[in-house]
Amino acid sequence: MNGRRTYALALAATALVAGVGVAAPAAVPGPQGVRPQPTPTAKPSASSTPTPTPSATQLDGTLQILTYRGYAEYGGVSSRVNWVGSFEKETGCRIARLDIAQTAEELAARVDDRPYDVVTAGPVLAADLIERKWAQPIDPAKVSGYTDLDKRFRDMTTVSGKSYGVPYLWAYDEFVRDRNTGGDLEQVFSSTRAALRDSPLTIAAAALAEGAKEPYELSEADLDKAMALLDRNKDRTYWRNPVDLVKGFATGALDYAQLTPYYRLLLQKAGVPLETVKTRATLGWLDSWMLSANVPDATCAYRWLNWVTATDAQRDAAAWTGMAPANGKACKGRARAMCRAYGMGDDKRLGKVDFAVRPPGGCRADDGECTDYATWAKRWQELMK
Repeated sequence: MNGRRTYALALAATALVAGVGVAAPAAVPGPQGVRPQPTPTAKPSASSTPTPTPSATQLDGTLQILTYRGYAEYGGVSSRVNWVGSFEKETGCRIARLDIAQTAEELAARVDDRPYDVVTAGPVLAADLIERKWAQPIDPAKVSGYTDLDKRFRDMTTVSGKSYGVPYLWAYDEFVRDRNTGGDLEQVFSSTRAALRDSPLTIAAAALAEGAKEPYELSEADLDKAMALLDRNKDRTYWRNPVDLVKGFATGALDYAQLTPYYRLLLQKAGVPLETVKTRATLGWLDSWMLSANVPDATCAYRWLNWVTATDAQRDAAAWTGMAPANGKACKGRARAMCRAYGMGDDKRLGKVDFAVRPPGGCRADDGECTDYATWAKRWQELMK
């Protein structure tokens, strides 16, 4: 590898760590989340403007939030993403606690640690929170700009006619290959020089490769078939930290990878000759803000939901995380590159994205028609041993 490309890849690795990439500023999402790196609990800084005294309807006027890094920032990394501080100044509500999770699994494990008012959740966690009545339906009439959110995303958060979340950020994975290597999807799964996501939802990708029409609704036989494809190769890489992707391509250890368009663009910018592998569909996910059923007074919670629905907040979050906004009006300025990368507004392109639902999706697990997510997680743990 020539020195120029090595240097460019070093810069790409630095971008992933520092949170500066193709769309500046940009962070690095993971499946239903963002950059998996050690991050201490975020402690809100004092606003430069004193927080107004809360009214009686606000109770103590504070919020406790659990989310992913990059989804709600105080500007400790960049003053351009201090939208939480602005929220406090403009609404009179104060963020008493802002806790950060690094993976979907960590977020799910922490959601009951404290009486959080609002949390972000991907499809698996969202379904669980609704099922065990942790979350309450939201009133769309109280969320200004709700109708600006793409209808397909609003529908994903609707259960039995009730809205259970405010769509925020979304992404999808694609398979890529080194242009000098070639190969199709079968080669991606058979090669030892491939990196797949370390997530049970990668089972859906394997099922798709095996021809499943509904990759999130798998019978036991379909699940066995997908796991057999994954189990066929013991030496492939399973990644959580995107820096591993940069290292793999920098050292020539990787020819194929499962990643988001953001990573592909970053690696291409660094000189890696990547191209997408043709597939029937791509697999995506949506993260939404959910409202706790135990909020004693939802005044500030609704002010937060209004804040994160607005175009400016979604624009900043999309650019910072390397994901796409659910609000199409946010596809401007810093977020324009991300919207273009994911095809926001291109119905034909988005029509080929299979967005994740909690396995088994729309079919029934209790009568044996489908396998459930607990089964997927167990089988994945066995694969990772």
